[in-house]
Amino acid sequence: MTAIAERPVSTGRPPGPPEAAHRANEAAREHLLSLQDPAGWWKGELATNVTMDAEDLLLREFLGISDPLTVEQTARWIRSQQRADGTWATFHGGPAELSTTVEAYVALRLAGDAPLDAHMARAAEWIRTHGGLESARVFTRIWLALFGLWSWDDLPAMPPELIFLPKQVPLNVYDWACWARQTVVPLTIVWHYKPCRPLAFGVDELRTGVTPGPAPDEDRISSFFRGLDRWLHRYERRRVPALRRAALRQAAEWIIARQEADGCWGGIQPPWVYSLMALHLMGYPMDHPVIRSGIAGLDGFTVREETPDGPVRRLEACQSPVWDTALALVALADAGVSPRDPAYVSGTDWLLGEEVTVKGDWSVRRPTLAPGGWAFEFANDGYPDTDDTAEILLALMRARNPDGEPVRERRIRSAMDRGLAWVGGMQSKDGGWGAFDADNTRALINKLPFCDFGAVIDPPSADVTAHIVEAYAVLGKPHDPAALRGIRWLLDNQERGGSWFGRWGANHVYGTGAVVPALVAAGVAASHPALRRATAWLLAHQNLDGGWGEDLRSYVDPAWIGRGESTASQTAWALLALLAVAETPSAVTDEVRAAIDRGVLHLAETQRTDGTWDEELFTGTGFPGDFYINYHLYRLVFPLTALGRAVDFYSVNERTADYDVVETR
Repeated sequence: MTAIAERPVSTGRPPGPPEAAHRANEAAREHLLSLQDPAGWWKGELATNVTMDAEDLLLREFLGISDPLTVEQTARWIRSQQRADGTWATFHGGPAELSTTVEAYVALRLAGDAPLDAHMARAAEWIRTHGGLESARVFTRIWLALFGLWSWDDLPAMPPELIFLPKQVPLNVYDWACWARQTVVPLTIVWHYKPCRPLAFGVDELRTGVTPGPAPDEDRISSFFRGLDRWLHRYERRRVPALRRAALRQAAEWIIARQEADGCWGGIQPPWVYSLMALHLMGYPMDHPVIRSGIAGLDGFTVREETPDGPVRRLEACQSPVWDTALALVALADAGVSPRDPAYVSGTDWLLGEEVTVKGDWSVRRPTLAPGGWAFEFANDGYPDTDDTAEILLALMRARNPDGEPVRERRIRSAMDRGLAWVGGMQSKDGGWGAFDADNTRALINKLPFCDFGAVIDPPSADVTAHIVEAYAVLGKPHDPAALRGIRWLLDNQERGGSWFGRWGANHVYGTGAVVPALVAAGVAASHPALRRATAWLLAHQNLDGGWGEDLRSYVDPAWIGRGESTASQTAWALLALLAVAETPSAVTDEVRAAIDRGVLHLAETQRTDGTWDEELFTGTGFPGDFYINYHLYRLVFPLTALGRAVDFYSVNERTADYDVVETR
């Protein structure tokens, strides 16, 4: 409570950037502190799209555990997200998406909505116009097949014998990204049984009668895999029963071994629902502890809300308490909160208790590496990730207190040492870092016929690599060989226009906002050509209102790169990059200073009276091009981080008589 900060004296005029930054910083800081759970963590809702809710209703119907209230409240939510043309999208304001619309339509039919209802008729017409069921993605057609609405014979083969492939052989389960392997293994069991549990209705009104053929420009590898798929369908009729039984048994054991303490699988929806269905088909009763825990765990991912139309129910695809808490602590430190503050102490202690101390799938590629990272979820010990670990290392570094209790300080230092050692061991051969696995780069898997949705491998990315390089630098090891290789990877992977691609956030604004501060922290001069190009790119893409934004369509349409409606989180990412460059006085040109001022004023002017910001647009990324996320805490933690650093920037660059000293938290 004794930290000292400087702010401009109010003159009665509209506040200039320094005073605006200080006021907005104070309000945002207090709002973030008010959101902390008594246990020490922060967690914002993680919003996605209605496929989560549609598939939840279908899962409950399949397992025989559906109830009228759940159906009613979930259907009300799905209807509320339908647009005027009858469609649903994968992100707010995005284009209509066929498979999402198909799944929402089927779920509403399950809830009792009739095909002739106006909203259903509009959806059906749009679906037919855009290719019908025949053009939906494979995963959507799997859901249809479960209920007799599609033929299993017309789906790609997924034989359970896949579980036997050794890790050295292409297409083994560890060639898949962690989220994909946990989905594919249970799906092989589902594909073996090919269940059909007919509903009381059909969906022929969604069919066109035209089955799309292979792409005109299909390459030879894709053509080969289509041929292999035909062979696997023939093999299915001649399979060796003993081998199949062994494969099913091993796949089921693999699944059970990966269930987390809260009942989930991987902390994410796809493997969770398919694992429950797979074990159910294997004969596990509904009161079996694994099944019972899995179903009960879904309640912890359920959001209920009162609306003018009545109560709604929706499902989070995953949750982000560890990530959110690390970001919150970094933001609070930048906002002037002392590491001795009770909020910072409790948040730090909670993170220390979340350290993963057991090995997971990552150890298949790194068998001799000791554990030491952190995961994304409350319970996800099987899948720590390098991105969370890097951010937590940055938070823990801020938490150190030279005057603190020695035992606690040693605990923090030991956790940091283990975390950095684990991250270093997870570096890929090319010098970059993926999120969950090392060297998960075998792109051949993308050619498989059922890989038509989402990322299925986890190669190094600029944003993850940047966070880790920054952690090395802040922890005093910018010249560590791993850090130097990471710096080289980042410099080699800058986009031609000067930005960096953002794998886990939207998109080039996120990537650039992560890489520039990391390179500066690692000692790369602001005059380096890469940083000059990045600065120029950010200046060129600032919106007229002073903010930055990038539409998620930039993942599939380059015309959208760096373009979009301003958001609080994306404005903050751009400011973090410019403020990092501005740490070098010679880099603070009039143009850079003006951009920082305009960005700060945009945040100050759009801030709500309670200290946070509105942000309906999605700025998080699950699978580029396919699945996006609205992290509800992003709109607060990133602007607070940027504003805190802006306050420091102004205090260094504008020490005039217009400043006085005030006491802050």
